[in-house]
Amino acid sequence: MPKRRTNREVTSKKAASAAAMVLRDPKSSKAAKSAAASALTQRPNKK
Repeated sequence: MPKRRTNREVTSKKAASAAAMVLRDPKSSKAAKSAAASALTQRPNKK
């Protein structure tokens, strides 16, 4: 069985905030929202 690669990339807090603003903006393009969502998935969970 091949080893599973883990993604160690983490989005900064500032970038995550900008991504959240893009997702909230109804005028954002579909591509921008997709990129923003991708960035947020790399953000660690709050504890």
